[in-house]
Amino acid sequence: MAVITIEQLPARLVDGRTLAGLDLGDKTIGVAVSDRGFSFAHPRPVILRKKFSLDAAALLALLEKENVGAVAIGLPINMDGSEGPRAQKSRAFVRNMAQLSDLPFVFWDERLSTVAAERTLIEMDFSRAKRAGKIDSAAAAFILQGVLDRLQSLDAADRTEPDPSSAA
Repeated sequence: MAVITIEQLPARLVDGRTLAGLDLGDKTIGVAVSDRGFSFAHPRPVILRKKFSLDAAALLALLEKENVGAVAIGLPINMDGSEGPRAQKSRAFVRNMAQLSDLPFVFWDERLSTVAAERTLIEMDFSRAKRAGKIDSAAAAFILQGVLDRLQSLDAADRTEPDPSSAA
């Protein structure tokens, strides 16, 4: 499947489907999955990266188990707004996944998501060792929560706009 915009997401999230969030790292893939009401992001165990075919198989199995209808993937944009090698790796990952699955992907600017996730884990008093094992899934949850919040604001905006067909 192709990359879609956030505005196209609601049409893909029907029939009890959920939304997944990914934080793509060199050693792990952080995963989070939404509830069916699209209110909360729930972290899942990380996928330890081996090689693409094994990573993709593990990810697709998890996405199927969680009844995922679309995937939001963090796009690591530089602070100046440019895209570097890490962003290109994320785009390549999505291109490769598109050959294996019909699931649509949405890119989400993930600037500072890992920093925010780490601060949250520190506030929760996780030790450095425990944070290391949870940081990527926490970052995926942070990314996904941003997408869920955006979907909620789009839905609210749609409800408050006047219906053009009812204008006299």
